[in-house]
Amino acid sequence: MNDLFTWAALGSLTGASAATLLATNVIGGLIGPSGDKARKWIALGFALVLSYLTAAFATDAGPEKWIIAFFNGLVIFSAALGINQLPPGNRQATSASPTQLAQNREPRYIRSWV
Repeated sequence: MNDLFTWAALGSLTGASAATLLATNVIGGLIGPSGDKARKWIALGFALVLSYLTAAFATDAGPEKWIIAFFNGLVIFSAALGINQLPPGNRQATSASPTQLAQNREPRYIRSWV
């Protein structure tokens, strides 16, 4: 049981990002291909919820914790989405040309391993 998520792990950037990525992919997988565009919004919502939950349990912080929680949610979202892979030149090629996206489609932030 110590190898799975704990409350302390969910309160860290690494744990919250991993939980956001995992939950988003599971929910997106249950919705199916029609939910691909919703995945980013699901990830943002989940990251913000985790961030505000962490802020709610922070007893030693003042009222500014709610503003900081918003920005922490954006950091969690960015880490889960891999924002550090932007601009497109830094991404792994998804089509024949490394700088062009296939048929002007938006890139998926998770590639299928199946």
